Amino acid sequence: MTHNQRVLATLREHQHDMVADLTRLVEMESPTDNKSALDRLGEHLAARLQHLGAQVEVFPQAQAGDHLRARWESGDAEGDGGLLLLCHMDTVWDMGTLAERPVVIRDGRLFGPGAFDMKGGIVIALWAIRVLRGLNIMPKRRVTLLLTSDEETGSKTSRPIVEMEALQHDAVLVLEPAQPPNAALKTWRKGVGVYQVRTTGVSAHAGAAHDQGVNAIEELAHQVVAIQALTDYTAGTTVNVGVVSGGTRGNVVPQSAWARVDVRVMNQAEADRLDRSLRSLQPHLKGASVEVTGGINRPPMVRTAAGASLFQKAAEIASELGFSVTETGTGGGSDGNFTAALGVPTLDGLGVVGDGGHAQHENAVISSLPERAALLAGLLRA
Repeated sequence: MTHNQRVLATLREHQHDMVADLTRLVEMESPTDNKSALDRLGEHLAARLQHLGAQVEVFPQAQAGDHLRARWESGDAEGDGGLLLLCHMDTVWDMGTLAERPVVIRDGRLFGPGAFDMKGGIVIALWAIRVLRGLNIMPKRRVTLLLTSDEETGSKTSRPIVEMEALQHDAVLVLEPAQPPNAALKTWRKGVGVYQVRTTGVSAHAGAAHDQGVNAIEELAHQVVAIQALTDYTAGTTVNVGVVSGGTRGNVVPQSAWARVDVRVMNQAEADRLDRSLRSLQPHLKGASVEVTGGINRPPMVRTAAGASLFQKAAEIASELGFSVTETGTGGGSDGNFTAALGVPTLDGLGVVGDGGHAQHENAVISSLPERAALLAGLLRA
């Protein structure tokens, strides 16, 4: 039996404990906008990590939840920069969601808010380290686990920490969930942008002075059509006007209106094209004006030879463990976008298998917990 197979066998013996850990983490609700809840979860995880022999550092935040860094040093002066593991503690679910949808185990899956995205990934990271240490086969290289608190809202406070740590490591392994429906690992992700387009017109009485007004909503309608036309499916580019608002009352020609625009791109060239196009929008109506703010907040995670090499190593380890993994990409972003854009080899989707991210039926496949933890452990040692 190889070391990797021993790891998997040990993890399968502890599958019940892994489920108990995941249940506890899900029951510790942690929406991005609730600092006290996130910090309670962070304190719990910090204690667990210290028990696992990590040097734990807390990065305090005034508004967001505090971020955590756990580090295991190899003690080998000849060692390389090591590996960085990325997880986030925050979820999209408001406090009280658990009361409506408590943890349920059914048909080999654990259902609960945040189980899939991405508390299952946290459990996998904790147990991979625990078993490697228990079998005395920790890698002879530095291992760092970064747990952030604001990934779901764009990583505004954690991005500098993520990038700083990535540049100090040789590769990044992201514990975001595997991509449904085939539980694939991710070697690319689209870049993500958020823009706001605001139109300004001239208010007037809709009945007595209609001809003296300039309708900002009418102007915005012209802009929406032009913005939607920027989508290019052949290039993998999508542009979506997802929220619009404007006006005050039905009998007033509206002076202002706005739209929120979501952008997804495969590469930086497309990001630059869209940015130029959006910022050069011109008004259609005389007397109206257009203002565009925002931009790309997650650069594209482009598939590279280095990322593909990490996937190939993962595929070899999975085969040794008796299962297979496939490679894909996604239009959703993660902190892996930041690390890959820096040129650091990055492999994403190493978290739990399941389905329903950000959805009512969010769930994690229980049998994938030991399998994915063994895969991660194998990559740490490879």
